[in-house]
Amino acid sequence: MNRRQMLIGTGAAAALGGGAAYLTLSGMGSSPDYAAGIAPLRRQLAEMPSARDLIRYATLAPNGHNAQPWLFRIGDKKIDILPDLSRRTPVVDPDDHHVFISLGAAAENLSLASAARGAPGAIQFEQGNEAAVVFDFEPGRAIPSIMFDAIAKRQSTRADFDGRMVIPADLNALAKAVSVPGVDLILLTDRNQVDQLRDLVVAGNSTQMADAAFVRELKSWLRFNPRQALRTGDGLYSVASGNPALPDWLGPIAFDWFSTAKAQNDAYARQIRSSAGIAVFVGAGETPADWVAVGQACQRFALQATALGLKHAFINQPVEVAQLRPELAALIGLRGRRPDIVMRFGYGPTLPWSPRRPVDAVIVI
Repeated sequence: MNRRQMLIGTGAAAALGGGAAYLTLSGMGSSPDYAAGIAPLRRQLAEMPSARDLIRYATLAPNGHNAQPWLFRIGDKKIDILPDLSRRTPVVDPDDHHVFISLGAAAENLSLASAARGAPGAIQFEQGNEAAVVFDFEPGRAIPSIMFDAIAKRQSTRADFDGRMVIPADLNALAKAVSVPGVDLILLTDRNQVDQLRDLVVAGNSTQMADAAFVRELKSWLRFNPRQALRTGDGLYSVASGNPALPDWLGPIAFDWFSTAKAQNDAYARQIRSSAGIAVFVGAGETPADWVAVGQACQRFALQATALGLKHAFINQPVEVAQLRPELAALIGLRGRRPDIVMRFGYGPTLPWSPRRPVDAVIVI
């Protein structure tokens, strides 16, 4: 899930000078061009959508490093969602935990969109020669929902929130939205517990940033300017985290200069402090089927939050660093279980959308 900040100061951009700066920066593309390129991905779903249209909505789901590790196969009254293991992130996600959570989130989008357009269905996980999430559907009564309406508006907002608390009725609505069997949701709003969670995030981030392999993998998924993000259609678009656009060649250097563990830890601490609360999702077990269910649940939470005017962002370090999982499980009162997803939520700004690959790139025969 996309929760990594790139903390690059404007001093990196200032390192470019004169005419050379103009020639280099002019090749990065512009924010208006980027917005125009992204807009078709989030256009309203047709009243009578094709399977391709439904898949476009499915791909708006969150996923680790925005690697989009999914493939879709269209069948007779069904769509299979397959893991694309060529897009796995083996350092941060060695057991493909995040891959299958991403598939579950995409399946939830697919199910909500199909139901809203008169073809409700069921999601199931199949473990055969190939693992697949299968969505079977039949023509029927349209089932509109505020979660469906929120799909094209949802985004992971890696920014400071405004510190406002969420009223109890909305917290109840968030908890009620997570109606996936086998998945537990724990909401942390007590500031002492939130502070303990912050300490785990900081500890996890420090561990990850000290790992050269982790940093290499992270940097390979960073996109430093509009043209690069549109060209690849994937990765973490740095401008969406409030950073200045930088040339392809300068971005990785600037990351090394400015994105230190201390700078990131300070930002995470500030962002958690600005949040209304923390949501922790825990599946029934530690299998791909369990992780798919968690993906469905956390996407339902994110869509309900979006419908309520809330923003969210993933802070998964305490589940990605294995030695921190028991401390997190103890904090949320579920000793012996493996926490799966950690998400902060609150009221915050709307940022540029993350890119997505074209639908043709994710459909297989």
